[in-house]
Amino acid sequence: MSTDERVAVTTGIARLHASPGLAGPGRLGLVTNHTGVLPDLRPAAPALLAAGVRLVALFGPEHGLHGTGQAGESETAGTDPATGLPVHDTYRCDGERLDELLLDSGVDALVYDLQDIGARFYTYVWTMFDLMASAARTGVRFVVADRPNPLGGLVSEGPLLDPAWASFVGRAAIPVRHGLTCGELARHLNASAVPRLAGAPADLTVIEALDWKRSMDAEATGLPWVAPSPNIPTPATATVYPGTCLFEGTNLSEGRGTTRPFEIVGAPYLDDRFAPSLTELALPGVRFRDLRYVPAFHKHAGRPLRGVQLHITDREVFAPVRTAVAMLTTLRRLYPDDFAWHVTDGGAQETGHRHLVDLLWGSDRLRRAVDADEDPQPLCDPPAPPGQWAGDDVLLYP
Repeated sequence: MSTDERVAVTTGIARLHASPGLAGPGRLGLVTNHTGVLPDLRPAAPALLAAGVRLVALFGPEHGLHGTGQAGESETAGTDPATGLPVHDTYRCDGERLDELLLDSGVDALVYDLQDIGARFYTYVWTMFDLMASAARTGVRFVVADRPNPLGGLVSEGPLLDPAWASFVGRAAIPVRHGLTCGELARHLNASAVPRLAGAPADLTVIEALDWKRSMDAEATGLPWVAPSPNIPTPATATVYPGTCLFEGTNLSEGRGTTRPFEIVGAPYLDDRFAPSLTELALPGVRFRDLRYVPAFHKHAGRPLRGVQLHITDREVFAPVRTAVAMLTTLRRLYPDDFAWHVTDGGAQETGHRHLVDLLWGSDRLRRAVDADEDPQPLCDPPAPPGQWAGDDVLLYP
């Protein structure tokens, strides 16, 4: 779509800025970070204050209010210098601790404005879910200022999460690539999952984005791209992420510590067989380029690696989850003595030591199929298109 054909989408936060009454009365807390900007790139929090919105607190997710934290990090609580408002860190905070934080903040309602990227294991949606559940328990209203799904809203990929594998990279049964906006996902989770934790749904309002259609990806919206986190620098990164994030659960580098995170994967043991073997698969919408790189940090930091870069040739037919699963199968076949799965360390929100790929996939079925040399591609089938698996009543956009 050419630039002059694009329709500029009006985000939910832009609508709230223009009409402060959309969030309802009372003292408001804003759940936001550096992606919380108006279409002209002004930070939303000070702009909302100037427009007369009664903000009294800010709440930051993983990576922090300013987005400086790497994966698994946030920023300390404090005071936002741009607004003078207190900043509350919600990362790795849930249950009673989150209820206390919410009550202590003195807010009557929370307004959620974070840019999601459409993948189950991207943690912003679970910050939204945890806060919705806490809002339901504490009597705080919850408002989602909606934004487009940068992958569009026509396609789902991958299985529903098995509740036995719930974690902060997947709290409830949604597909790997869910195909919903945050507002739609909030409506679905508020009906299906929040009552399980809170006894009742939250008092939820969604401020819809205007002029977004499900066929639009990020570049078709006319909105500026703000990297949602340090390792999602471009829309191309977001496109591959629902698949190549699975490599976090392996001993391969997923490209962190380079300028192309998630678009490249590599390891010390890969050789000249990998790229040609992937090319032979003729996977739709993607080509693979053999490359060598040295990550500056994260896995294999400072070591020369060999791997591939994914070059997307057709976003409409490219299937990131199926592509990544085919790559994993190829790795196990070519390098059976070197390829390995990563085991979690039983961190703050995990119990025991589990395979990270199982938490990402939402069950152990993918890992077991790959290890048994079985075809895992049927596991990639989504439960249904977005409107069917989530229910047409939660959809807000044509």
